Amino acid sequence: MVKIDLRSDTVTKPTTGMLEAIMTARIGDDVFGEDESVSELEHKLAALFNMEAGLFCPSGTMTNQIAIKCFTQPMDEVICDQTAHVYRYEGGGIAYHSLASVRLLNGPRGILTAEMIEREINEENIHYPNSSLVVLENTVNKGGGACYTLKDIEPIHQLSKARGLKLHLDGARIFNALVATGDQAYDYGSYFDGISVCLSKGLGAPVGSVLLGSKEMIQKAKKIRKVFGGGMRQAGFLAAAGIYALDHHVNRLSLDHAHAKVLGGVLSKTKYVSGVMPVETNIVLFDIHESFSTAGIISELNKRGILCNATGPKTIRFVTHLDVSAEMIEQTADILKNLIP
Repeated sequence: MVKIDLRSDTVTKPTTGMLEAIMTARIGDDVFGEDESVSELEHKLAALFNMEAGLFCPSGTMTNQIAIKCFTQPMDEVICDQTAHVYRYEGGGIAYHSLASVRLLNGPRGILTAEMIEREINEENIHYPNSSLVVLENTVNKGGGACYTLKDIEPIHQLSKARGLKLHLDGARIFNALVATGDQAYDYGSYFDGISVCLSKGLGAPVGSVLLGSKEMIQKAKKIRKVFGGGMRQAGFLAAAGIYALDHHVNRLSLDHAHAKVLGGVLSKTKYVSGVMPVETNIVLFDIHESFSTAGIISELNKRGILCNATGPKTIRFVTHLDVSAEMIEQTADILKNLIP
């Protein structure tokens, strides 16, 4: 039985073209600044997003945590949504690495507004932590792949600038957002102090994220990366995969979005699903009807070759990606329609 893995877009395998790029990569010792492929990737993404410099790291968690440490001091406070990856899924890193507290907001599907943020910025008072950083996530994982547009981001940028706060983007699936909204990557550099760009999700690279920012910020980030144990040597093999992904796997993301919409449409018509979150990109979140067991539905899907995860007591997630073909989507749709007689 062929497995259809919808657990995450992190499960992809390198394509034939990507493997060739990896095998022919120009490499050196990146800790010495001598890996040509790493430098090319960093410069390519910095130019694409209109930022001064970039820093290649093993994971998006590392790029996010480095950025937070760059932009905060102990006793500061980070403002983010209560579903944010930097808060929920990075091991308490904000507290552990940066000695900062977190002010959690509750945006619709994880999308924050300037009005929401402004109410939560602390005034100068010895009793309060210093509000110093806002973190946005695009797309919002727990929001079912919900997207910020640049129109959404601009007032948050203006507020942050006026109040002296830094603004960081956890761009875990930023290219999915760009494809869905039609916004341009280059414009993002005007709004953010830091951007984390993940290469190992929808773009299909095996490893890595790049942190973007000013030259001064990235120089500081490089030292923090070293302290975190993220300095890599012949990392050009990994960077070459990222370069290939940027050149070949961005435009095809619209296909993943179309596949996700097909699954969302089918799920909305089944008797065991009580609701499907609006599908904007490649993530489908759906709630299981109270008369059915979430674990039972996942087990039945697994028996039929469909792998997926629960993200809550009654919520299951599907994520489409480049290793899920149109034929697999058709097969999955048939299974979903007939899962419960």
